[in-house]
Amino acid sequence: MLLEVKNLTHSYGTQRVLSGVSFTAAAGEVVGILGANGAGKTTLLRLVTRILTPDSGSILFDGHPLAQDDLAQIGYLPEERGLYRHMRAGEQVVYLAQLKGLSHRDAETAAREWFTRLGVADWWKRPVSRLSKGMQQKVQFIATVAHRPRLLILDEPFSGFDRDNATMLRDEIRRLSATGTAILLSTHNLDAASDLCSKKIEL
Repeated sequence: MLLEVKNLTHSYGTQRVLSGVSFTAAAGEVVGILGANGAGKTTLLRLVTRILTPDSGSILFDGHPLAQDDLAQIGYLPEERGLYRHMRAGEQVVYLAQLKGLSHRDAETAAREWFTRLGVADWWKRPVSRLSKGMQQKVQFIATVAHRPRLLILDEPFSGFDRDNATMLRDEIRRLSATGTAILLSTHNLDAASDLCSKKIEL
C-alpha cells in the first residue's frame, strides 16, 4: 500500500477539524476526498504533505512513517495556486522539478514533453504574468506532475478550467492512474468524483 492514513486527528485551537480519519491509497487508485466547505479536506491534504502536523494518528508512505524525503515522490496541486509571476512558464516548471530532485536535463525534458502533450509549447518563454488564469492552471498542473510523482494530490483541480480543459484534466488523471500513480482528489465536482474515483472518503 502506497499511502496509509490511520486515525488522523487535527484541531485549530479548540476547534476539532479532523477526528479519527483513516483510509488507504494504492498505486493506480484515485481516492475522492469529499465534504462540505470547512469539513477539513484541505487540512487533510496539508497533513499528507507535511505542511501541517497531526495532533494524533499516523501517515505511512510505502510502509514507513511519512518523512521529509518522501515529498520528492509527491506532487501537490493546492487550491490556492502560487506561481512566480515574473518567471517564464517553462523556466518555472524546470525550476520546481529540480526542487523535487530531477537534474536540469531531466526536468527540462519532462517539462517540454508535458508542454507539448497539453498543446502549450508556445507558452514556454512566456512570463506567467502574461498568461490567463486558465493558462496558469495548466502550467501549475504541469509543475505538479513533471517530476513523475508516485502520489499526486489535487485540491479542487477543476477550479478555473472551462469545459474543454476540465475534460483534458480528467483524461490526464485517468492516464496517470493507469500508469500507477496514486491520486487523492478533493473536489466539489461530484460528477468528476463519480467518474474518476475508485473510492471516496466523506469528511
